[in-house]
Amino acid sequence: MPNTYTQLYIQLVFAVQHRDALIHENIRDELQKYMTGIAQAHKHKMLAIYCNPDHTHVLVGLHPTQSLSSLANEMKSNSSRWLNESKRLNFNFKWQDGYGAFSYHKSLLDTIVKYVRNQKEHHKNKSFREEYLELLKEFDIDFDDRYLFTWVE
Repeated sequence: MPNTYTQLYIQLVFAVQHRDALIHENIRDELQKYMTGIAQAHKHKMLAIYCNPDHTHVLVGLHPTQSLSSLANEMKSNSSRWLNESKRLNFNFKWQDGYGAFSYHKSLLDTIVKYVRNQKEHHKNKSFREEYLELLKEFDIDFDDRYLFTWVE
């Protein structure tokens, strides 16, 4: 019987509503574990995740039974609900609409895993805006500035 075989490595990037720095260090690890659980529940392989105070990078091996947009939506909506219902924050948490998704060849995985895990150091020298615009340009993605994340510099 035929089967489906894929090798899809995707980096997702999404931002906190209004780019507020709401993901504090004391909840970062728990949030990353929760989001990893969401991905794994749908058979995706979590390769790296880092929740910056105002945005998140996720690198997954995408399983073909769920669409990329469905995964992004579930990770964002379920993690928001979990943060709000568990009262880990003293305010309402929400992700901005939209996300970036970038695909990689297997030969680049070690480099991208290190890049995601090294976000704290990376952002000492580069803003999220600079980083995101570089990704869009590197991948030749046409975009309209009006429909990008809200930027806070």
